[in-house]
Amino acid sequence: MNTIFKFTFVGLFFILFGLNGNAQVQQQKIGRVDQMPNLPQPLQIIDYKKLAVSFDSTVYDFDAKGKFWPMIWIDSTKKNFPQNVVGLYTAVGDVRQGINNKGMFHEALATMGATLGATLIGIDKTNQKNLDYVGMLKNYYNKETGWNIMMNNTCPEVALLGGGYGRDWWYDVYPNLLFYAIYDKYPNEPGFEEMARGIADKFYNADVILNGNYDYSYFDYGKMKPMKNNICAQPDVAAGHAWLLYSAYKKFGDPKYLKGAISALTALQSQSKNPTYELLMPFGAYLSARINAEQGQNFDTNKMLGWSFDGTAICREGWGVLVGNWNGIDISGIVGSTVDHGGYGFLMNTYDAAWPLVPMVRYNQSYANAIGKWMLNAANASRFFYPQYMPDEHETNPELAEVSKGVIGYEGLIRQSSYKEHENLKGPVAQGDGPLWVPGKNPKESQFSVYGSGHVGIFGSIIETTNVAGILKLNLLATDFFRDKAYPSFLYYNPYATKKKVSMKIERGKKVDLYNTVSGTFVARNVSSSKKIKLAPESAAVIVIVPADGKITYSGDKMFVNGIVVDYKNTKNK
Repeated sequence: MNTIFKFTFVGLFFILFGLNGNAQVQQQKIGRVDQMPNLPQPLQIIDYKKLAVSFDSTVYDFDAKGKFWPMIWIDSTKKNFPQNVVGLYTAVGDVRQGINNKGMFHEALATMGATLGATLIGIDKTNQKNLDYVGMLKNYYNKETGWNIMMNNTCPEVALLGGGYGRDWWYDVYPNLLFYAIYDKYPNEPGFEEMARGIADKFYNADVILNGNYDYSYFDYGKMKPMKNNICAQPDVAAGHAWLLYSAYKKFGDPKYLKGAISALTALQSQSKNPTYELLMPFGAYLSARINAEQGQNFDTNKMLGWSFDGTAICREGWGVLVGNWNGIDISGIVGSTVDHGGYGFLMNTYDAAWPLVPMVRYNQSYANAIGKWMLNAANASRFFYPQYMPDEHETNPELAEVSKGVIGYEGLIRQSSYKEHENLKGPVAQGDGPLWVPGKNPKESQFSVYGSGHVGIFGSIIETTNVAGILKLNLLATDFFRDKAYPSFLYYNPYATKKKVSMKIERGKKVDLYNTVSGTFVARNVSSSKKIKLAPESAAVIVIVPADGKITYSGDKMFVNGIVVDYKNTKNK
């Protein structure tokens, strides 16, 4: 018995504490992710970075030929600023848009999303064929409405009409998050700092006025008054306010922005029921993890992740992350309505959810398994939005696919088509809502989503494949905006029931150590070329590449190498 006890104890010690005596970080579950397949089928991870490069070169071509092309035009109405700005179509053939319709209706969701997406994969949008697409975004800063924030449109007449259903709060807040992400990448763009400070001040003052109560349809940033209309309340906007205010705090150092971020996040957490409406809840989950790690707060990340995923929203019924296998095709991981026609996921929402949820793992590695598994499913399913990857019998317009030029996807994937003429198609059905926006006028081709496809660079900057099919290399820094200095950090998730070895390339000429924040151990030392990382079955590793033999120090839960945080939840001193 004593021998058995010693063997069991020693084995258990190494399982729990690893070679360096650090405790393994216990992995937390996300219920919705647990329902997803370990290996989605049919399995194929496309090259999202290559797709993003092709989108940029194709859609930003003023001389593109073909029906409904080009997708870009010059708006010379000079709204808000005395400069021209480009417009991108929201959807292929959208009759509301283009130079023939005065050229002034175009959406920040499209132009900002495409600018950010291209930037994330390394394209400089400040000087592309002698055009500064970044500087042009200033026109969305609505001075003429008196709101003085980024809005979804440049034209006051259009901007104050609101989103697709009227004055819709998330439409007003999200362009400001997009702008801040772009500002992080182009900090020296003239005028951006003034705008960024002005937006942060508006959001801070709005939070003071709201005083913990975000139960409104929208906020009038001109009159500085919360408002209600026919659209239900959107308390999850507090997540957007909090994310932006914390970004402003990290950029400018003004403690009032930190105070505002904590206030808004507290308002979000205080909700008794799931307040998810559209895109913003995952930013609350990310910020809760980050602000806990960096500021010693104690926000409930589990609660906000559950709200982001589980489809229990009280206003936007069923909004969350879809799970399922529809006629042999796994669609798990896409984001949208879990109930509309049996489930309706959207391309932009799926891309944009990765923006906050992947870097969240840097600040709380206890979600590494869950986020790794979700991203595998999302990356696999998202290819089906594109006609070249979806079988014709699952598309509403396979005969029109040529108009997409291989870079524009359908707006959504739905279990049962919402169009009567396609109701007999077997799900998943690739379709879009474009024809419903202007009934009888928008063409069938408007089901191809330019605005959603432009966000592909988010996936392109995060996802790389490895030598093992189904194991992804996820870049945790790509969309971690306004972060402190950090070493290259990657999430690997092994979906298999057996151990796997993943090759990891290292920049030649440097010797580095590889630290795994999940195990709390160095998994390799003095690596100078490449290394195979061992991954346990159905488990994740978060690998941080640090200088070889760097000086290790500790402060509270944090572990530093040469003064830079490597592990926010280190357990060595526990």
